[in-house]
Amino acid sequence: MGKMDKSSLLAAEILEKLGGKDNVISYAHCMTRLRVKVQNDSLVDREGIKRIDGVFGLVEEDTFQIIVGPGTVNQVSQQFGRLTGEREELDLKKAAASNKAEINKKNATPFKQFLRKISNIFIPLIPALVASGLITGISKAIIQAGWLDEKSQTALILTAIGSGLFAYLGILVGHNAAKEFGGSPALGALAGILIINPAIAGISLFGENLLPGRGGLVGVLFAAIFIAIVEQRVRKFVPKSLDIIITPTIALLVTGLVTYIVFMPVGGWISEGITKGLLTVLDVGGPGAGFVLGATFLPLVVTGLHQGLTPVHLELISSIGDDPLLPILAMGGAGQVGAAFAIFAKTKKKRLKRAIGGGLPAGMLGIGEPLIFGVTLPLGRPFLTACLGAGVGGAFQAYFNVATTSIGVSGLPLAFLIPLNEIVLYLIGLLISYAAGFLITYFFGFKDEMASEFA
Repeated sequence: MGKMDKSSLLAAEILEKLGGKDNVISYAHCMTRLRVKVQNDSLVDREGIKRIDGVFGLVEEDTFQIIVGPGTVNQVSQQFGRLTGEREELDLKKAAASNKAEINKKNATPFKQFLRKISNIFIPLIPALVASGLITGISKAIIQAGWLDEKSQTALILTAIGSGLFAYLGILVGHNAAKEFGGSPALGALAGILIINPAIAGISLFGENLLPGRGGLVGVLFAAIFIAIVEQRVRKFVPKSLDIIITPTIALLVTGLVTYIVFMPVGGWISEGITKGLLTVLDVGGPGAGFVLGATFLPLVVTGLHQGLTPVHLELISSIGDDPLLPILAMGGAGQVGAAFAIFAKTKKKRLKRAIGGGLPAGMLGIGEPLIFGVTLPLGRPFLTACLGAGVGGAFQAYFNVATTSIGVSGLPLAFLIPLNEIVLYLIGLLISYAAGFLITYFFGFKDEMASEFA
């Protein structure tokens, strides 16, 4: 059976366990997960989904997140769209209304809900961030190695291709933020432009010239969420026949004024506070802080809230030119890989070996969810020992102040985003996490009788 046939079969099985196409309201996908909003949760066969061959795990939040792995998710999503009538991300108001009570029950705190919204803003941007980050990182490495003159046409072209996203990222973030908070995406994009527009450099308020980009992505998020709220409020009082003219005009004008007077300076203070606070934690805490950050990253991945850290990474790069946090957090996946190798070495269960063999390549390339949800989390204790292995590598990265110049997937590919003089240190830290995850899991984290469900 061909690849598309397998994807089609997998999509059909998932759809059946979700209660059929009439129970699907909308869907989307990220790097490893098919995210589906359903009409009636009681029709979903949760255990049946987990048992489908090709599904690594299920996360139930405001959507059902079915983990099928990188690459496969694109094929499955396409087939899922055909089976459901190509309804990706349609009818979100209906979805919100039908799931409101369930969402309120599942999400314990408003802060947790807010973090999920931030995650939803950045998840669709992951492919663009990864591609731009890798092109930028590889280009810099080639130039630093002396293999390419930085003033050559080839270098200039590569730099232009890789850096474009980061120059205009505020527009995409604004677009997604307004959409997530119920506004018009185009107005959200305009909110992003308000922040990065070079024309504002000539404006002086309160004795100081405005600085394009001041406030960073924090300012963009403020402006985009605000313009969505203003749009919704104004629309209530505007006749439908005039809505297309009056509502967006008032929303943009009000948001523009508030952005330049409030959001840019406040966003700037918050951005600086986040940057200085995190750097202080790493400076004062050193390897200890690196251990804690590395060890606690995998639980964030389980909840899906790790994408909410994307603006923090981007803010660090914008403020100080590099990101010392990402190499530390990347050790989470490395500890997981080491734990998986240990389980593979000890188990006699063929089904468990197959699950590990299927997830290890993705794990080494920085995508740990297949191993998390398909292997270590179901087993229990190996998930904890993987976290400890990650902490050891995180302590190493923090001690040597390893940092990235861009953001992208972790694991081995992250080496392309590390300055040449730090690549060896990063790879040593990666190997240390592999080894620590392996040893702690092998001796303290796994016995074959734990894997009864893989028999």
